[in-house]
Amino acid sequence: QSTYCYHLQQHCNTIGRNLDVINLEPAAEDFKYAVAADIRELVPLEDVMEEFNYGPNGGLIYCIYLEENMDDWLAEKLEDYIDDDVVFDCPGQIELYTHIPVFKSLVEQLKRWDFNLCAVYLLDSQFVSDVTKYISGCLSSLSAMVQLELPHVNVLTKMDLVAKKRDIEDYLDPDPVFLLSEMNANTAPRYGKLNAALAELIDDYRMVNFVTSGRHKRSQYLLSTIDNAIQYGENKDKGLRS
Repeated sequence: QSTYCYHLQQHCNTIGRNLDVINLEPAAEDFKYAVAADIRELVPLEDVMEEFNYGPNGGLIYCIYLEENMDDWLAEKLEDYIDDDVVFDCPGQIELYTHIPVFKSLVEQLKRWDFNLCAVYLLDSQFVSDVTKYISGCLSSLSAMVQLELPHVNVLTKMDLVAKKRDIEDYLDPDPVFLLSEMNANTAPRYGKLNAALAELIDDYRMVNFVTSGRHKRSQYLLSTIDNAIQYGENKDKGLRS
């Protein structure tokens, strides 16, 4: 996700649009992008793990629980960039967006501060290498979408590692008949009813489709997709932040 933030920031710089990136990943090490604010200044992960004898995941959850710091650290940092667009570089652990209400609370607070938000869900392109991995990726994305209740853009990353890019096209906005056919061909017959239910679920939530990431034209298309999801120009006129 840090690479995504970097390319998005570089693209915005090119077109003359101010975009600041706030790091909310306590375990981050190095950044390519210019960091506007860094959660590691507030609570270093290594200190939490040492003091409370937590593992990496437990320490991360402790660090990312920002509710007690909403009105001081985060609010103060955001005031420094009141006229700019903001991207939050968040941790990759899926449980933070599905069954632990950490980012749900953050989203609700940002809305109270008049932020107009869009969730960008990054999925490794290996998850569309076959239909079973694709279904797993879709269900994880759908769980985050339901929990956060935000406009949602799904992005395939690491496209440079895909050997046959033509194979991915079928999964960017898949037809449910194609999905069901692929699942039935790759699983035992006893899973037929489950496959049909999964294909129907994905078809019902048509927002679970993907765009690809990259530089130049892809970055421009991705930014346009995000702007469209939050009605960027219209909401700017209303004084909402994004």
